[in-house]
Amino acid sequence: MASDGINLTHQFLIAMPGMLDGHFAGSVVYLCEHNAQGALGLVINKPTDITLGALFEKVDLALADEALAAQPVYFGGPVQTERGFVLHEPQAGDAAFASTLSVPDGLAMTTSKDVLESIAAGRGPQRLLITLGYSGWSAGQLEDEIGRNGWLTVPAEASLVFDTPVEQRYQRAMQLLGVDPRMLSQEAGHA
Repeated sequence: MASDGINLTHQFLIAMPGMLDGHFAGSVVYLCEHNAQGALGLVINKPTDITLGALFEKVDLALADEALAAQPVYFGGPVQTERGFVLHEPQAGDAAFASTLSVPDGLAMTTSKDVLESIAAGRGPQRLLITLGYSGWSAGQLEDEIGRNGWLTVPAEASLVFDTPVEQRYQRAMQLLGVDPRMLSQEAGHA
């Protein structure tokens, strides 16, 4: 649990319209982990110009599934942008991957190359999103940003990650909250 008792694991962070940080403006982040040490998440709505096919070629793997090969790799955040992170639905064989973080009641994130090998062989997770880089916050940093109205939070839904067109993910995440982003002020209100 986070130090003040809130745990945002398996939630979406939705950047407030006034977010000035270019990495996060207009972003939706899936939080894979949130505890007293900090938080780790992946931006799910910022595709890059790199395709999965090109990424797999870089690691000497062939991706036979042409539809999958054409999908974009996403910008997951500004930390370790040379490293790949695979966000996927949990599956029975996840224990077979060398490095998987299973989000309680949520998705799974795998960082080891064996998941890519499994995907290339057609045995990997069917529903997935691959990012380069991740978003990280030190202890208390995310809570502070939320307290300053930088982020909204809402319980995550896998369908938003895997089934919603990328250009609709921000709006759809806001709709999960029942909020129209056009109605949000960029200013924090303090009594």
